[in-house]
Amino acid sequence: MNILIAGATGKTGRLVAQDLLAQGHTVTALTREGSDTSVLPEGTQQRQADLTDLQPGVCDGADVVVFAAGSGSSTGPEMTQKVDRDGAQRLVDLAKQAGAQRFVMLSSIGADQSNPSGKLAHYLEAKHAADEHLKQSGLTYAILRPVALTDDGRSDAVILGDQVDMRAEASRADVAAVLAEAATTGKLDNQALDMQSA
Repeated sequence: MNILIAGATGKTGRLVAQDLLAQGHTVTALTREGSDTSVLPEGTQQRQADLTDLQPGVCDGADVVVFAAGSGSSTGPEMTQKVDRDGAQRLVDLAKQAGAQRFVMLSSIGADQSNPSGKLAHYLEAKHAADEHLKQSGLTYAILRPVALTDDGRSDAVILGDQVDMRAEASRADVAAVLAEAATTGKLDNQALDMQSA
């Protein structure tokens, strides 16, 4: 399959690319000018694009699009909206225009709430808006909402759905494995699932 990844230079995105390449898929990373592409796994193709200003045709040729990007914890609410909300929504629209078979969204625990509170409220609002836009797009989708991320390696198992403990953790390696599975197998099609490492 031809799989396009937004956020492939990020800690989780590069692991998704690695998993998909190991399975024999063609992986293309959306990279913005000036981003550190040296972290991309060998064999990753590149397509230059900026999530704050996506151009038509950016998803052309992609069977599946994976959104694993984020504005980062050091940016303010404005950039969060530009990347995590508007960028994600625009990528969904372009994926649909390009005829992609599936769109996989890396979201966050708590993004199912339409009116979140606390210090992450603006981030969760942006993720919620992006998730809802994807659900209503008509695309086949999978939305993964992991709990707090760690840089630990792959664990023996993951827990998906209602049994997830909000206070638990999820390793990026596990998240990447589930995203790769969602992208290629259809097992998580049209579901939005919380996730933790077991």
